[in-house]
Amino acid sequence: MSFAQTVKQELLQAALEPYETPAFLSALFAINGHYDGNTLTFKSVSLGLIRRVMALIKSMYDVPIEINHEGDEKLTQLKYHYLILPKPDVLIHELGLMENETFAERIDEVILTRKEAKAAYIKGAFLASGSLNSPESSSYHLEIKTHQPEIAEDIRQLLESLYLPAKVLKRRQSLYIVYIKESEKIADFLRTVGARNALFTFEDERIKRDFYNSITRVMNIELANQNKTIMAADKQLKNIAILENIGDVEDLPAGLIEAIELRKKYPDLSLIELSLKAETDFNKRISKSGLNHRFRQIEALAVSAMEGYHATHTRR
Repeated sequence: MSFAQTVKQELLQAALEPYETPAFLSALFAINGHYDGNTLTFKSVSLGLIRRVMALIKSMYDVPIEINHEGDEKLTQLKYHYLILPKPDVLIHELGLMENETFAERIDEVILTRKEAKAAYIKGAFLASGSLNSPESSSYHLEIKTHQPEIAEDIRQLLESLYLPAKVLKRRQSLYIVYIKESEKIADFLRTVGARNALFTFEDERIKRDFYNSITRVMNIELANQNKTIMAADKQLKNIAILENIGDVEDLPAGLIEAIELRKKYPDLSLIELSLKAETDFNKRISKSGLNHRFRQIEALAVSAMEGYHATHTRR
């Protein structure tokens, strides 16, 4: 079972207050419902959702209901389950699904008078056509699909009113995607719709991922610093070798000789570590900047020595 299916299973089992039910059902029918002027049909691949919708309608509205299935006789290769209401006028009115003789074009604000009703609508919309990446995946993404641009915009605004900023993207075949990508806001979404178990799982995985990413960043920084230290030390050792081979190291100032001795004795240490070693080897503190200045002088002397060497051999 995918993480999205786990979330939906939890939402299906959650109780609804009477004032939440119209908003919940309205979202389901607005996204996955069809009205031909006489019959209202709701379709879903989830038989559990069909049964839940049927139970909610029977508990609140006195309307006849039929169920149909698309597939073989044994129901082993189903595509959709259908909930059919041959006399849907009462339900359509109560759910605010008709405005100016247009079915489910906008969300009826009358059914969203309470914050809990707004959350119930979002819950129904997610059950109808929502999806959510596993928190173990490399990216965070939650979306709700609809073919109605006005419904998509209304859902975006509804999410925003619940402090869940979302965006709308149009895809091919007039499909509109309302989506959230920020991990913190996806966690807030799960909290808002009441998917508490899924929220705990999501947060646990998010914390693990963030911790792993933090550790990886620290390790990458340390590795980069180590590489930088190794490259700098290697360059310093090459300059020292030049002076030893074609220069006169014994005539160098004492400070430069100390720097050369430290680097040759500790070829892998950083300047900060060499600074500490100076206290034990020479019984005095040489700062990092002081060592850096000395190695710059050594480099200048090495360059000068190489230039003199090339000039002498060129004349020959």
